[in-house]
Amino acid sequence: MNLAPYAVLPESSRGRLYPEAGGDARSPFQRDRDRIIHATAFRRLQYKTQVFVYHEGDHFRTRLTHSVEVAQIARSIARLLRLDEDLAEALALAHDLGHPPFGHAGEDALNAAMKPYGGFDHNGQSLRVVTHLEARYAGFDGLNLTWETLEGIAKHNGPLRRPSPYIAEYDARHALDLTSYSSAEAQIAAIADDIAYNNHDLDDGLRAGLFTLEEVGALPVIGEALAAARAAAPDAPLERLAPEMIRRVISSMVGDVAVEATRRLSVLKPAMVADIRAADRPMVVFSEEMARANLSIREFLFQRMYRHWRVNRTMAKSKRVVQVLFSLLHGGPAMLPPLWRARAGEAGSAEAALAVCDYIAGMTDRFALEEHRRMTDPDISG
Repeated sequence: MNLAPYAVLPESSRGRLYPEAGGDARSPFQRDRDRIIHATAFRRLQYKTQVFVYHEGDHFRTRLTHSVEVAQIARSIARLLRLDEDLAEALALAHDLGHPPFGHAGEDALNAAMKPYGGFDHNGQSLRVVTHLEARYAGFDGLNLTWETLEGIAKHNGPLRRPSPYIAEYDARHALDLTSYSSAEAQIAAIADDIAYNNHDLDDGLRAGLFTLEEVGALPVIGEALAAARAAAPDAPLERLAPEMIRRVISSMVGDVAVEATRRLSVLKPAMVADIRAADRPMVVFSEEMARANLSIREFLFQRMYRHWRVNRTMAKSKRVVQVLFSLLHGGPAMLPPLWRARAGEAGSAEAALAVCDYIAGMTDRFALEEHRRMTDPDISG
C-alpha cells in the first residue's frame, strides 16, 4: 500500500531505547505488534473486566476481546486514510495493558490507594508494563518497543500537560515529546477505542437485559441503523437484529471518522508526520454531528448500564477486593511472592506501595478474587 506522506513510515522510525542488531522481514511496527501479543500482560486481558466480571457470563466482552475489536477498527480506519496499519494495530492492542482487574472500579480503588504516592493512571501503567514490568528479554526490562509505539501509548488521547508520575519519569530519560499531538496512527487507536467501547457495551447491555432494543433505537445514529437492519431483514428475530444494528453503527462511525479526518487533513496539508504532531488540533476525530451522537450514546450507557444497580453491586464488591488487597499487602509486604517482596522494601513505604500497586494492577479478576479469599479466609491456606 502506498502510504500518505504524513503517515509514520517504518523506515523513518526513531528506533528503540536499546539498539538491537539484525532483524527480519517484519517492519519495526509489526515486530512491536508481535511483542505485545506475546506479552504476559496481553494474555491476562482475557480475564480482566470490561464491564461484567468474568464469572457473569462467557459471552460478555473482556479487556482482551475489546482490544482485538479496537485493533480491527483501527486497521480499517488506517487503511481508509492510507496510514500505517501495523502501528495503529500495535497501539490498539497495547492501549489497555495497564488496566487493573475489575475495570474502572479497580482503577478507582487503586487510584485512591495510591493518592499519597502520585495516584494511579492506566495509561501510565500501560507504558510501565511495556518499558519496565514485562520481563521477556535478557538484556533489558520491558519489550523495547519503538519510539513511535511508546509515544502513542503515552499520549494517544492528546498532549500531556500534566503527565502521570511514571510517564514523566520515563520521558526524562527517553523523551516522548509529551506536549505535542501524537501521530495520526495513535489518534486512530484512540477513536477506535471509543467506537468499540460504546458499541460493544450496547451489545453486552442488550445481552444482559439492562435495556431493550427499542430503548436504544431512540438514540441518534442507532435509530437509523436499527431501521436499516429491520428493512434488510424484516423477519429477523430480535436476537439477530441487535448485531445487525451494531455493525451498521460501527460502519457509520468509521466512515464518519474517515470523512472528517480527510477534511481536516485537506485543510492542514501535512507534508510529514511532524506536521500532524505540530498541529493545533487532532486530525482523527468524529464530525460535530457524530460527536454529539456519540455523547448521547455514552450518556445513555452511563445511566442505564454503568450505574445499573446490578453493575453497581458488582463494582462496589470489586472495589472492596482491591482496597483490602492493597491495605493488607502494603502493611505486610512479607506476604508478597518472593520476586515482589524483594522490590517492596519496608512496610508502609512508598516503595512498598508501588510494588503492591504493580502486583495488583497485573492481576486478572479471577486471580484477585482468589488472592482475596486466600488472604482473608482463615480456612484457606496461603
